[in-house]
Amino acid sequence: MATLRDLDPADDRPVYRRIADALREAIESGELAPGDKLPSETELTARYGVAGGTVRQALGVLRGEGIVVAEHGRGVFVRARPRIRRLSYDRFARRHRSEGKAAYLAEAEQEKTTPRVDVQYVGRGPVDIDAAERLGVERGVDVLVRRRLYFSDERPTEIATSYVPWELAEGTSMVEENPGPGGIYARIEEQGHQLGHFTEEVTARMPTPDEVAALRLAPGTPVFRLLRSAYDEQGTPVEVCDTVMSADEWVLSYRLPAS
Repeated sequence: MATLRDLDPADDRPVYRRIADALREAIESGELAPGDKLPSETELTARYGVAGGTVRQALGVLRGEGIVVAEHGRGVFVRARPRIRRLSYDRFARRHRSEGKAAYLAEAEQEKTTPRVDVQYVGRGPVDIDAAERLGVERGVDVLVRRRLYFSDERPTEIATSYVPWELAEGTSMVEENPGPGGIYARIEEQGHQLGHFTEEVTARMPTPDEVAALRLAPGTPVFRLLRSAYDEQGTPVEVCDTVMSADEWVLSYRLPAS
């Protein structure tokens, strides 16, 4: 890469860190675009007059940051980062349910992506600690558990686990893999619980090994954890959804009232 900047001789940091900075700057400036191949190890060692191990350390820094990915036999590439915009202020609008669309399908339609849902578990099971507190039930009590892995254009993008009070779900299609048009929120409203509002709490952390595998995360990629509670018009909690999302796949978009 002819314009890749030279190292600053006054910088006394380790050389591999300075090479990593130069490559990162080239990526952030657009000199190296998503999907571009980085200069080879041979080219970088010649340019900077260092050993191959030093170059490998520099590339390891960028891989750890999730900026580049190594493809066996092909080289190292700038990681493509497609973004999915999650319109939290719109995705649970009643009009979507009335059209037979669950929130994820409505979102995919807005983003012009192809959705797919891998249902991993549906059945009666113990509620987890965070969901129990939000549902107002005792820890470990049985509820309906629905665990899914969502895909967008065949990319895994989120793991979601919903918890619904068993007395609300029992005898309905919520206990089936496909709960029907409009998803479980449409079924909850059919049970006489008109949805009134939702709350969401978003935190960030590093993923577990299982999450890395399921979401195909590059090393160093953090995740969002989004805990959503759904309440009916009387303020009764009717569902809690615990979602883990790749932080570099999503933009979380909110619209907040000024009054």
